[in-house]
Amino acid sequence: MNTGLFSDRTGGLSRRNLLLAAGAAATLANYHNIARAATTAGTFTIGEVRQDEDVFAYVDRVKGSFDQTTYQQVIGAANEFKEGDQAIGVGAFNEATRSNARALLANTKIGDLYRRPLFQDDLQQLIWQSTDQAQYAQVKDWTMGQLKEFLLAEPEDRIKGIMNGLTSDTIGCVPKLMSDAELVSISGKIFNVMPGTKLGAKGYMGARIQPNSPTDHPDDILFQVFDAFSYATGDIVIGTNPVDSTVASVAIVERTLKDVVDTFKLQDVIPWCVLAHIDVQAEVSDSFPKTVATMFQSLAGTDDCNKIFDITIDKIMKYARSKKDERYGLYFETGQGSEFTNGAANGVDMMILESRKYGFSRAVGFELAKVQPQGAWLHVNDVAGFIGPEVFKSREQLVRCCLEDLVMGKLHGLTIGLDVCTTLHMTVSLEDLDWCQDRIMPANPAYLIALPTKNDPMLSYLTTSFQDHVRLRKNFGFKVNDAMWDFYKRIGVVGKDDDYTTHYGDPLWVYYQYRLAKGDTRSMDEVYAEGRQKMREIDDRGVDMATGHGTEIWDLNPPLAVKVKGLYDDAKVSLWAELTPEFIAAVPGVVPVRTLSQDRNDYIAHPVTGEMLSPESIKDVERLRDSWGKNIPQGQIVISDGLNAKAIMDDGHLQPYLDEMRRLLAEADVTMSDKNIMVTSGRVRAGYRIGEVLFANADPNSFRGILHIIGERPGTTHHAYSVYITVAKGKRWAEKDIDHDITKLVSNVADTALSPKEAARETLTIIREVVGKGVNGSRRYG
Repeated sequence: MNTGLFSDRTGGLSRRNLLLAAGAAATLANYHNIARAATTAGTFTIGEVRQDEDVFAYVDRVKGSFDQTTYQQVIGAANEFKEGDQAIGVGAFNEATRSNARALLANTKIGDLYRRPLFQDDLQQLIWQSTDQAQYAQVKDWTMGQLKEFLLAEPEDRIKGIMNGLTSDTIGCVPKLMSDAELVSISGKIFNVMPGTKLGAKGYMGARIQPNSPTDHPDDILFQVFDAFSYATGDIVIGTNPVDSTVASVAIVERTLKDVVDTFKLQDVIPWCVLAHIDVQAEVSDSFPKTVATMFQSLAGTDDCNKIFDITIDKIMKYARSKKDERYGLYFETGQGSEFTNGAANGVDMMILESRKYGFSRAVGFELAKVQPQGAWLHVNDVAGFIGPEVFKSREQLVRCCLEDLVMGKLHGLTIGLDVCTTLHMTVSLEDLDWCQDRIMPANPAYLIALPTKNDPMLSYLTTSFQDHVRLRKNFGFKVNDAMWDFYKRIGVVGKDDDYTTHYGDPLWVYYQYRLAKGDTRSMDEVYAEGRQKMREIDDRGVDMATGHGTEIWDLNPPLAVKVKGLYDDAKVSLWAELTPEFIAAVPGVVPVRTLSQDRNDYIAHPVTGEMLSPESIKDVERLRDSWGKNIPQGQIVISDGLNAKAIMDDGHLQPYLDEMRRLLAEADVTMSDKNIMVTSGRVRAGYRIGEVLFANADPNSFRGILHIIGERPGTTHHAYSVYITVAKGKRWAEKDIDHDITKLVSNVADTALSPKEAARETLTIIREVVGKGVNGSRRYG
C-alpha cells in the first residue's frame, strides 16, 4: 500500500486565486465547449430588411418561426466589430449586415426584449427581479430607437427616472445604436456617486492604486502606495493583486495596506483590498478580524461562467449582507470577452454579457443598501483589454469598448471605473494608451487604475500610470475626491494653493511623513537613508518606482522612461521567441509534442489552437501512457513555451525547478514519470488534455497530477514562468472535464523573482493542501 503524498485525502480542497497567464481570471468548465467555439466561429449575414421590421419579425420571416440562435445572431451583428463576437458566430459579415441589424434593433420594443431574453438562467431571473416595474411600465412600449433619442436628449434626472426599469439586455442593446460621440455624450451626463464622497461625481476622476509585487513583498507594496501619494493619486481603493492566495499570505498583504490607512488616519477616507477570491478574503476576515475592508470579486455574465469563478448569486448576496453596518462594501471587476474565452457565452455577444454583469452588480447594490447605514459602498472596475487579441486587437476597439461599458454601467446606476489596458500581444503601444485615454476621458469614468509606470511588474500588462493621472487631471479639469485631496495637502505634496509642492514625485518624503505619523523620532536624513536602501532593494526585485518627472510634470523621469520602453521592446521580442531545437533536446527525458497552432502568429491570434494537441502528438502521449502498463505514476511534468519561451529557456530557470521538484516529490513518496513532456505553442489547457490521456485508466479513487510549467506574459524584467498544479482522482481525469476550477498556481517564478527552488517548495505545499495532508504553511510565512 502506498503511504505517500497522493495516497489519502483527509481534508477539503482549499481555494486559491488564479492569475492566469492567458489573461482571464478563470476559464471554462467543459473542454468540449472549446472545440465547439473553434468550429462555429464565423460571421452572420442579414439580407434586405423591410420598412419598420423589427428583430422578431425578421427572425420569424427568415426562419418561419422564432429561433433563439438567429435572434442572438441579429443582436450580436448590431455590434461594432470585435474579434470575440466573430469567434462565437454572432459578428456581422459586413457593414451592410451591421446597418441592417441596427435598423431592426431600433424598431424593436423594449417590452419585447424584456419578454425574450437572449439567454435565460438564474442571473437573468435576478435581473428581472431587480428591475423596477413602475419604471419599466413607463418605457415598455418604447422602441430602442426612441430610447436612444431619449437618452441623448434628456437631462440626468429624467434618465434616472427610468433607468432602473431597463433590463440588462435592453441596456446592453442601446449602445449598439450609438456612435462613439453619442456614447461620450450620454456617459458625460450620468453620474452615480459613492455615498458620502465625490467619487463618481461630475468633474471628479479618481484612482485605484494597484501596488502589485512579483513576490508579494510588503516593502514593494508599501512604497508603491507612498509613490502614488507623492503624485497626489489614489482615492477610491488601494487594491493589490496577490501572487500567493493562501489565507496567511493574503492576511500579510491586507495588514500591510491597513497599516498605511491606519497610520495616516484615513480609515473613513479610503479602503484597501487584496484581490484574492472572495472566499479567501472571507477566511482572512474570520481568522484575522478587522484586516479586510472592501471585498473583491470578478463577475461573469452567465451562471456557467460564474460557476467557473466559483461564485453563485447566493454566495455574493451573502457577502453583501455580511457588510452590515460597515462603511465599505464590495468591489467587482468585469470585462468584455471573459465568457467567450471561457466557453460559457451560450451564443450571446460580449456587450450583452457585459451588461448582465452590471445587472448582477446593480442587484447586489440594492441588497447592500439594505444593510449599510451610509448607503451602499459598491463600485465596478471594467478591465477592458486585459484578455488579449482574441477579444479585440486595436486601439480604436479599446476606446469603443470602454465607452460602451461606461454607458452600460452608468445606466445600471453604478459607480464605474476603467482599466484602460492592453496586453503585450495586442497591437496597442505605450503611446496608443495615451491616445485612448484622451478619447475616453470626456466620458468621465469614476476612476482609473494607477501604477508607478504603465507597466505592471507582476501582471505583465500595460495600463495607467500615476503620471497619466496628473496629465489627465490637468488637461480635463478633473479633481481627486475632496477628503483625499485634503490628505495630500496635510502631508505636504499639495500646497494651500492647490498646486503641487517641491515634494511632488518624492516617495521618500511620503515615507518620512509615514514614519513621523508612527512617532519615529529619527532625523529626516536617517529616515531618508533607510528609505533609499529599501527602494534599492525594491528595484532589485524588479519593481520600478517613479520619482520626479521629465520635461512636463506628467512625464516619467528620463532614465525610467528609457527603462520602461526597453521592457516594452523586450516583451515584443519575447512574445515571438520560440523554443529552440537545441534547448528541447537538452531537457532530460524529453517528449516533444505540438498543439494545433500552425505557427506563433496562429498561436497568439487563435488561443484555442494552443489548447489542443495535434493528432501526431496525441499518439506520442498515448505511447508514453502505454509504456507504463499498469504501473501508472502519480504525476507528470509538462513544460510549455506559453507567451514567453525565454522564461523557460533562460539560464537558471527551468532546471533548478525540475531538480528540486523531483527531489521533494521523491521524499514525499510521490511516483513521477521520468519523462518531461515539452509542448511547443502550448497554453494551460494543453496540460489538462495531456493528463486526460495519460490518466484515463488510472485507479478512479487515487490521485494523479500534472505540473504544467508555462511561460508567463512578457513585460517585466523577470521572464517569469508559472506552474499550474492540477491534482484530481482518476475518475475525474477519465471524465475528461478537467479545467481551471480545480487548478492551483505558483506564479512569477524566475531567478530574479520567486526563485525556482522556492517555487518547488510552494508547489509541494499546494499539493499537500489539495490532497488534505498536513501543511506547514506557505513559502513565506511559516
